[in-house]
Amino acid sequence: MDASPPTTIDLDRLGVDRGGHLLVDRALRDRQPGDRIRVVGRDPNLGLHLRAWAREHGHTVNGDVLTKGTATTQRWRAAVRAGTAAEPASRADPTWGLAARGALVEGGGPALAIADLLDRDVVWTDLAPKLYAQAAANQWDPATAIDWTHEDDLPWEVEDAVVQVMTYLVENEQAALAVPARHLARIHPQFREVAAFLATQVADEARHVEVFTRRAQLHRDAMGSSTVGGRASLQTLVDEPDFSLASFLLTVLGEGTFLDLLSFLERYAPDRVTRRVAHLARQDEARHVAFGQGHLEHRVAIEPALRVRLREAIERRHESLRSTAGLNTEVHDALVLLAAGSFTADAIATGWERVQALTRAMQEGRTQRLVRLGFPPSEADELAALHTRNFM
Repeated sequence: MDASPPTTIDLDRLGVDRGGHLLVDRALRDRQPGDRIRVVGRDPNLGLHLRAWAREHGHTVNGDVLTKGTATTQRWRAAVRAGTAAEPASRADPTWGLAARGALVEGGGPALAIADLLDRDVVWTDLAPKLYAQAAANQWDPATAIDWTHEDDLPWEVEDAVVQVMTYLVENEQAALAVPARHLARIHPQFREVAAFLATQVADEARHVEVFTRRAQLHRDAMGSSTVGGRASLQTLVDEPDFSLASFLLTVLGEGTFLDLLSFLERYAPDRVTRRVAHLARQDEARHVAFGQGHLEHRVAIEPALRVRLREAIERRHESLRSTAGLNTEVHDALVLLAAGSFTADAIATGWERVQALTRAMQEGRTQRLVRLGFPPSEADELAALHTRNFM
């Protein structure tokens, strides 16, 4: 029998039901089951409330002496750490659920079934924290980043061309929004930097849809045309179930190609508003491409055989779109007109050649990104040429 007197905790006027339990719990924190403390105070209901609280937490009370029970120890016996706060685990346990990374997770909770991307290397790139920080610091407000009051008096054919290109961009950016949004909830919270970056990507694309729509409607009520082939091309991106393959097709190939298109528009757009929206969107898209490229480089470094699946994804998409017309003719002609600047024969010839130079630059960019993924240059060039003629 332990003859040493128990430590006394004086709650004074504080009732157990009004926060006094915090002092009692603190006194028990570093004690072992079977250790005793005396709880005294002036609250008339102290004894009643202390016994109720003790029963709930597995302790016993005899008079004013509380003996620590084993319930708390047993409750946390099966608990595990959800990785560490600084670094994600190599594989997340579904039963960690929405617990913060590094938290002590009580056993027995429900699994986070929606988050099926549990392996770090399946979603990771070491660039994710840096790119998220850049994205968070460089969000821009369409209402203030662009001077919408500036009026450029464009010929009606040129304005129609701008509207058609903006309509095409809206359609493509809606696909670019849907793809990361589809996969975002699948990523386990253990890999929070990746999920955070994808959230900024979704926000970026939503903003691009807004500004491209707003520019299209600046002087026109109606939008341009949307073709079946264009929508079919984008649908293949939305339908791709594999995170890495979707990222590859969307960002490394599609949005990488769009970097050249947005640079083209910034250079040849006939008005300052269009040049500005192209410039701002390109800054955002460069981050998306950097993430996708970094993720795929990380994966192929540890799983070289992934290149086979990447090649198959390109070939499968090419085959599924073989019967489609490719880039909307109206979009192509609009780009020629914007690059021409006028309707003279010499100007149109120049505009045509500039669009051809754009497609060559797109091909070269895709090839370079594929080479960075470890494809031999000749194979990379071959695969880059199979990319959809719809650009994205």
